[in-house]
Amino acid sequence: MPTYNEAANLPRMAQAVLDLPLPGLHLKIVDDSSPDGTGHLAEELAEKYNDGAPAARMSVLHRTEKDGLGRAYVAGMSAALAEGAAYVVQMDADGSHPVEAVVRMLAAAEESGAGLVVGSRYVEGGQLDEEWGRHRVLLSRFANGYVRAVLGTDVKDITAGFNLWTAATLRDVDLASLDSAGYSFQVELKYKAIRTGHTAVEIPIRFEERTEGVSKMTLRTQLESALVPLRLRFKHH
Repeated sequence: MPTYNEAANLPRMAQAVLDLPLPGLHLKIVDDSSPDGTGHLAEELAEKYNDGAPAARMSVLHRTEKDGLGRAYVAGMSAALAEGAAYVVQMDADGSHPVEAVVRMLAAAEESGAGLVVGSRYVEGGQLDEEWGRHRVLLSRFANGYVRAVLGTDVKDITAGFNLWTAATLRDVDLASLDSAGYSFQVELKYKAIRTGHTAVEIPIRFEERTEGVSKMTLRTQLESALVPLRLRFKHH
């Protein structure tokens, strides 16, 4: 769970994740030196949840350089693999991804043998918060359609940031080889996972609007997200 200025959201998100009925669950926060003290708060929460536990339930990875969401995910995923994780879930700290869906995602991975499970807004049963304006809905749907058309993939929510990966999938992709620093990391990682022979399944989720803090999406990341599919297409075809 990458964080940057998420102090208002982190306590309830940590509680919700660690309350899941999943033995062996570990929450790793990857903080990019948040000015609002999120990193320090995360350390306090980790101390609280680890106190008296037979194994650490929460840890914090502090990054001194804010060089993109993708780099934060690579750092966190790489650390999780090094620590022996069998599955790695990536999700936002702002509450937009429903925590309860993690249980369903794990079940889907075990039942299907898929290397990737996507928490999808755009399969049957998936929903977007009603507070999303028509413009944002159209932009999101267009972005997914555009990426799918360029890359020739059947994943309906290819831009989704709520995903479960098997350790084998992440190792086969070679996280260090990923080029995307921003939100386009979501597309590049899925695309490379599928190209290495891993299957993807999607389960429906309801995507909520954040209630605290502000979005980190900028014009630069939007432009990168538009260019990355073209770069991947030309590189691999």
